[in-house]
Amino acid sequence: MASSSSRAVASSRRAGALLGLVLALAVAALPAGAQAPAQCRAGAVYLTIDTGWGREAEQIAAILRRHGVRATLFVANEPTVTGDRSLAPGWAAFWRARAAEGHVFASHTDRHWYFRGDAGPGRVRYVSRTREGEEVLDQAGMCRELARPIERLREAAPGATVLPLWRAPGGITTPNALRMAEACGLHHQGWTANGFLGDEVPSESQPNAALARRALATIRDGEVLVMHWGVRSRRDPYANVLEEVITGLQSRGFCFATLPPGGRR
Repeated sequence: MASSSSRAVASSRRAGALLGLVLALAVAALPAGAQAPAQCRAGAVYLTIDTGWGREAEQIAAILRRHGVRATLFVANEPTVTGDRSLAPGWAAFWRARAAEGHVFASHTDRHWYFRGDAGPGRVRYVSRTREGEEVLDQAGMCRELARPIERLREAAPGATVLPLWRAPGGITTPNALRMAEACGLHHQGWTANGFLGDEVPSESQPNAALARRALATIRDGEVLVMHWGVRSRRDPYANVLEEVITGLQSRGFCFATLPPGGRR
């Protein structure tokens, strides 16, 4: 007759084997994208795209689609190459297509003005870089400024996934701006040290080849990358080298992911 201790060992082994089988079946039942693919051996990076001029928007969207990259799109109602603004009805089909492709969205402010200092408790100066105007936002005004681009987006793409995040134009914040946005329910999301891809700098001093080399040499696991749907002042558009950067990172073992709701720091 088996001892109580041997019966306990046998029972433990059976339980362990059963647990292993259950876990194996559960993993096998997951969609392919839910498993950790071998090509993600280097980790994940988070591509974020701000609205910008929009000149290369379709070219960039095609590159992302071709390589299965989903990004987090920070939207503002900025002037664009088409003569209207980025969240105007003329851009609705573009945003609907991005939502259908699985990209996610967050606020980049409505007017894309800049925060230029605090103006007393619960107040922040908000200034146009192109001299459209200047305003001191209170709490309600701040929440309206952050909510309006998402309201415009919802009109174009009702099914879009929107994260409780925001990004200040230029990444420039103030203590009050951060506190006030938090009171609106939004966390600020910037980019990481090696995540600035450089599409805003002059191509004469920072050519595409140099930017691509730097990105491929410095980007690490967990980086939050930033670029735009085109930058008016850049003569050689960054979109011309984006595919090289994406495929280079993927070949090194990186996967691209959308930001989690709480953002990345």
